[in-house]
Amino acid sequence: MPSSLAAVLVALPPLVLLAIAAIPTPLANAHARGLRDAVVGLLAAALAAAVAAAGLATVTGPIDRVMLAAPAPLPLNLGVYFDALSAVMVLLITGVGLVIARFSIRALDGEPGQGAFFKWLAFTLGSVLLVVISRNLLMLTAAWMLTSFGLHQLLLQYPDRPWAVWAARKKFLISRLGDAFLLVALGLTLARFGSTDYATIFAEAEVLRADGGAGWSVGLISLFLVLGAMTKSAQVPFHSWLPDTMEAPTPVSALMHAGIINAGGFLVIRLSPVIALSPASLDLLAVVGAVTALFGGLVMLSQTSIKRALAFSTIAQMGFMMLQCGLGGFTAAVLHIVAHSAYKAHAFLASGSVLDAATRLQTTTRPPLRGLAAGLSLLAAAGLAGGICVAALMTAGLDPVTKPGGIILAVVLALALTTLLWQTFQSGSPRLAGVGILSAAGVAAAYVAGFLGFDALLAGSAIACEMPPAGLLHLLVAGILLIGFFTVFAIQAAAPLMSRLAVVRALHVHAANGFYLDIPVRQLTARAWGRINPVP
Repeated sequence: MPSSLAAVLVALPPLVLLAIAAIPTPLANAHARGLRDAVVGLLAAALAAAVAAAGLATVTGPIDRVMLAAPAPLPLNLGVYFDALSAVMVLLITGVGLVIARFSIRALDGEPGQGAFFKWLAFTLGSVLLVVISRNLLMLTAAWMLTSFGLHQLLLQYPDRPWAVWAARKKFLISRLGDAFLLVALGLTLARFGSTDYATIFAEAEVLRADGGAGWSVGLISLFLVLGAMTKSAQVPFHSWLPDTMEAPTPVSALMHAGIINAGGFLVIRLSPVIALSPASLDLLAVVGAVTALFGGLVMLSQTSIKRALAFSTIAQMGFMMLQCGLGGFTAAVLHIVAHSAYKAHAFLASGSVLDAATRLQTTTRPPLRGLAAGLSLLAAAGLAGGICVAALMTAGLDPVTKPGGIILAVVLALALTTLLWQTFQSGSPRLAGVGILSAAGVAAAYVAGFLGFDALLAGSAIACEMPPAGLLHLLVAGILLIGFFTVFAIQAAAPLMSRLAVVRALHVHAANGFYLDIPVRQLTARAWGRINPVP
């Protein structure tokens, strides 16, 4: 009985949110105030239901319940699959979604299309929730497509903005490619496993893992799942849709981080028992994730628009999340999704106050150190960051050698702390340097504690925890990734000190234009809509 109640609690809110799309747009706009209050109330109820369902699931264990079955010959059904991973994502989506909806009341107050906005906001959030609670790959694929449809409507909130329409069209093409990848994976899964239900797939995957061989069919399934995830989570070369969507209202930008941009990562983590059987797919995830993270990090630093800078920051973060999955750190990727979603949604909603904050910072900081002093401060920051990382890992009893991808993730954490410490050391202020040291120690401790907490929380979920033996190709990929991160770190560290060099200025110009990687997609978008020039 508790499991039945929990299934209803998690299934009902997304269905109600989806049903709001049936309201005619003129009617929605005419009664915008009532509709927006209803959406906020429904999201608050969805959050409460998610909390109650998560509490029930802790008693009953993971819930796998069929709610509507189709007749033979195809074994198709609709239902709920709700475990710790689903609970975390549902709580994240409803919590962040509620905040965005409340913010949107003021942000769009008085606009004529406010009702339509809240109508499609509810539909999109309902679709994302349906992705998370789906009990099989068929449901996930259908909800995946509904999510793209809802987002497309939100991107067209201002149809009189040429760049907004252009962004929606580009996103439409990339989304259709992602749908195609997922449909191929769906067909191959049905042919290989005889079912799209997670329970059946995971049980068979465990047998294959124990036997030590998966075969080419599982490798193909994993490959198309990874490709589909890459399109949704803005991985290179499918990344260009995300920065262009900044033409949409700010709440839509924040909404990306309530689950839309995370859908690709969720797909990989949910199907990790299958994807982990394919070393080639894991290596592809690691390489693409690392390239995306490094690319996004460089381009972000060169952007003059705060929203585009945040967009490229998101691309970098999603790349790092995919890198974690490729290295086998699936629980670490879940932690990354939760922390990044909460932080970035807040960053977008607060982006209007960034100029005031920058002015205050500019008037209170000192000129940075130069020359030998800067070099010495960098060495001190690197040594201290390494010591903090080692101390945090030893205190928690974590061995990065035995954890999947532990060495690379530990090195990346040390580089991040080095950047944090060096920025405070550069100020020349002992007080600020002390704050930086305490902050770095707090970040390391929080990350390790969060990792341990999520590792324990997700222990009962169907998430791959054993990786195939590391082959020569995997070791080569790991080595290249480490070199790449050290190289980009060196570029970021040296750029302020050598900003007058021609090569640094040229790099800045190329980075500001995203290294021109979006030009092919622009050209394709223009051709698809019968345009000559790849611009609005």
